[in-house]
Amino acid sequence: MINVVAGKRVGFIGGGQLARMTAQEANYMMEQNPNLANLEINILDPTKHCPAHEYATHHIVADFKDPDGIKQLADISDVLTYEIELGNAEFLIQLRDKGLRMYPSPETLQIIQDKFSQKSFLRSEGIPVTDFVEINSLGEMRKFASDFGYPCMLKIRRDAYDGRGNFVIEESSQLEVAYDRFKGRSLMLERFVNWEKEISVMAARGESGELATYPVGENVHVDNILEMTIMPARVDSETAGKAENVARKVMEAFGDRGVFGIEMFVYGNKILVNEVAPRVHNSGHGTLEKEAFETSQFEQHLRAISDLPLGNTHIKRPVVMRNILGDNGYVGPYKIENEGVFEIPGTHLHIYGKEEVRPKRKIGHISVVGNMNVYSEDGTTNIIFDEDDEAPSSDRSLELLVRRANFARQLLKIVPVDKYE
Repeated sequence: MINVVAGKRVGFIGGGQLARMTAQEANYMMEQNPNLANLEINILDPTKHCPAHEYATHHIVADFKDPDGIKQLADISDVLTYEIELGNAEFLIQLRDKGLRMYPSPETLQIIQDKFSQKSFLRSEGIPVTDFVEINSLGEMRKFASDFGYPCMLKIRRDAYDGRGNFVIEESSQLEVAYDRFKGRSLMLERFVNWEKEISVMAARGESGELATYPVGENVHVDNILEMTIMPARVDSETAGKAENVARKVMEAFGDRGVFGIEMFVYGNKILVNEVAPRVHNSGHGTLEKEAFETSQFEQHLRAISDLPLGNTHIKRPVVMRNILGDNGYVGPYKIENEGVFEIPGTHLHIYGKEEVRPKRKIGHISVVGNMNVYSEDGTTNIIFDEDDEAPSSDRSLELLVRRANFARQLLKIVPVDKYE
């Protein structure tokens, strides 16, 4: 049994799906371990009926940056954390200096909030990243775009996610259009990476500095939004080992606590870090499935920030996660029709409880767990198949799970509620 003090109160800045799933895992942890009685999740979120609302002990309805709201959350919590990087880092530093416990730290949040500062920090710590530069004028952008070559990537430095602040500049004629689109915003330009695969590693660092990494996930993006993550990634053991080593270096560089999502590119024989999320991450959602993992990323984050030992990150069975995004241009209330989805072997459905759907908005995800076992020997991931499995090789087996996940998404329908009236 884990010997902890009952009554740990965790305050989340943000009450979206990540806080919701963390609260659900907190309930699971309490069911599994009586020593964790009264573990509670409090949230700050401007949306009254946000996804985590129904699971929160207390909900402060306020903007993520609102000092009064943050102070109220701090007053009813033993430790603060966040699921979105839009918090008021400067005010959080003031509270931390007065005794507030917050993980990851406000300083980490401050670095991560600015993509240029984030990349600069990573490079200063010897973490491999692509070439990048700050942009302050159209003239500077012309010069550095010529130096980097085309295509190149223009990014908003702050307050952008899911690719909404990115512009791929294919040729010089697009420079002025790209610059005008983000006029008035702080910008950076990056050398374009002609990557072979997009991957990520979920990594955790605990109270005593212990580190744990989950297996590498292979990410598939559509329109800069994550569509699917395949765990374990379809990469060779050498590449997987390099990625996990880079993730560990990132965690050691920040020297912080909690779960981080570290997104990377496989580029020839190199691993380049693209972005770091100092929180649980969309690409780690497959860890929720108990047939695949003993410890989810959400439980791991609670452990890391609550003075508990880190959990086991071993993968037992492969899993493919497929996001459910709003489509067809509809905006408004909705219902989900999932007829036939659960007839697909290994399928799990997670709906986030958002009141409205919008195009490209994440409203849930599907996970499909394989009926084959995974083990690791001498750092190499291997897949052992049950007799009834259809695929004779690991890549083909993962492709089977990909097909199942895509088919499940096709069966699932997002229906406007007025069709039921």
